[in-house]
Amino acid sequence: MAEDLAGRTALVTGAGSGIGRAVAVKLADLGAKVLVVDRNGEAAEKVASEVGGVAVAVDLSEPGFVERLPDERVDIVVNNAGFQHVAPIEEFPPEVFAAILKVMVEAPFLITRRYLPGMYGNGWGRIVNVSSVHGLRASPYKSAYVAAKHALEGFSKVAALEGAPHGVTSVCVAPGYVRTELVENQILDQARAHGIPPEQVVEDIMLRPSAIKRLIEPEEVAELIAYLCGPRGGFITGVSLPVDGGWTAR
Repeated sequence: MAEDLAGRTALVTGAGSGIGRAVAVKLADLGAKVLVVDRNGEAAEKVASEVGGVAVAVDLSEPGFVERLPDERVDIVVNNAGFQHVAPIEEFPPEVFAAILKVMVEAPFLITRRYLPGMYGNGWGRIVNVSSVHGLRASPYKSAYVAAKHALEGFSKVAALEGAPHGVTSVCVAPGYVRTELVENQILDQARAHGIPPEQVVEDIMLRPSAIKRLIEPEEVAELIAYLCGPRGGFITGVSLPVDGGWTAR
């Protein structure tokens, strides 16, 4: 698989850390040129230097961000960027709810819309939307995140149906809790919301529905995404693939 993606260009959002960084590293290892998109310019530059890619510092919540993305052929889009806020519905700030949907639903739509015509013209393309087990299941206090991931799942299916005649696939990957900064912050938020210690959040809340009792490593998610982006993933489209340690088996 060493040269599976040679000659391909991949754009990965939220690639400065966590899952996004792991995906950027893996796709680069497979020969792709990686556009490392992150709102943290320093983090984007660091990852880009590691993988021989191009850093793109943009905030997906800002109006007109899509016009600041590279104007070049992109064969692979990995919509990964996101953030979390934990609060009961009656206390959830409307502006935060709107921002989460902007970054995690509207931005993937705008990015896909921008690069899809080029994929159609080449007769080949891969869109991987990093969803979540919360795109398939709900949890209390995460109304915006759950709503956004469910919407992303629906958008991905539409892209799959429209893209199929043009050689373009669209798939969701739905991880459980991955060892990332976002999850570390969630642990603290959940501890405050439930009034319990952080370690109890992991044991009694986060991993309770999972059959495998450990956090997922970002590299494990990246391996699946890399497979979907390669030539062997050409018949996998319109689906959501859980990487959840058995959470959705219940």
